[in-house]
Amino acid sequence: MIIGSKNKGDWSELYVLLYLLGTRKLYAADESLERLATFCFPINKVIRDDTPESHVDFVLEGIDTVKIYLNSELSRTMSSEEFKSEATSLYNDILSGSGSFDIPHAEEFLNDIKLERLAAPSTDITDISMEVHDTNTGIDQVMGFSVKSYIGGAPTLLNASGATNFSYEVTGLSDEQMTEINSIDTRTKIMDRIAAIINYGGTIKYYKTINDVFAGNLMMIDSRMQEMISEILLYSYKENELDCKVIIEEMEASNPMGFPRQGIYAHNFKQFLCAKALGMDPSIEWSGEDDANGGYIVAKSNGEVLAYHLYNRDKFKQYLYENTKMERGSTKRHNYATLYKADGRMFINLNLQIRFK
Repeated sequence: MIIGSKNKGDWSELYVLLYLLGTRKLYAADESLERLATFCFPINKVIRDDTPESHVDFVLEGIDTVKIYLNSELSRTMSSEEFKSEATSLYNDILSGSGSFDIPHAEEFLNDIKLERLAAPSTDITDISMEVHDTNTGIDQVMGFSVKSYIGGAPTLLNASGATNFSYEVTGLSDEQMTEINSIDTRTKIMDRIAAIINYGGTIKYYKTINDVFAGNLMMIDSRMQEMISEILLYSYKENELDCKVIIEEMEASNPMGFPRQGIYAHNFKQFLCAKALGMDPSIEWSGEDDANGGYIVAKSNGEVLAYHLYNRDKFKQYLYENTKMERGSTKRHNYATLYKADGRMFINLNLQIRFK
């Protein structure tokens, strides 16, 4: 079995698996992504449905033993020290890699531990499933976690796509002005086009979420979430502000939606970030439930692996709120930032993408 070239995010999922089997514990993080030393989950086993024909369990016994079961039959016994050593080597290779790259020793180790795939399918929110011992209740529970890695760079939370476009109606411009604005092709053309619309006396008002599935998913969070995200997005482009927390603080101050009290923008935006992190995909109809029922695992840039368990949901939401920023996707690839006419009316699309800082 040959894995071939993979990016840092893919290799990081293997790193997290090896790290946890080496350390045998999953520590929780606070809102600043620092270890909570008093809050950790001993790991009983890691569960992997590797392929439709291959189910692999890594069962931790004693103080250093890892038994590998392939389709319920014992296939190999290893030590946690072996996993820890391989994790260290893999971490160093991920740091030094760029683009897509091969790590031959990691492929060999993958074969040794009876796995055929590097990571969970990209369509899965749950990247790793484990049976952990809950020290609060004394109960052993199987939990699924989503994995994000800062090794080699900050990951995205919400990827840009055609599904993340929001449509705004533009009024007060002539067709000639529309043509002139669309001809702006500077390095900062999106902000420059928005500024030109305003300078010509045009107004920009939210019209709709382009993708009906994403619109419905946002309504599962809050009935006015579409409008709120559109206000956040427009402010980001108008003011060239990327920091999510700063934008929300401005929304709280200016209150463009006329909410009756402070705190609603921040509360709802945290709910949105958490929903995206734990299960909501813009292009797939969402039930409102968390697909990653355990929470979120983060591989820090220094190699430490920590978790936001759903027991600590408030800390997790605060971490997302304080550590995310808007990002500009490709205008051509995602078809936005150009004025167009439809049914005699003028519109412009803006695209939503969110990355960790």
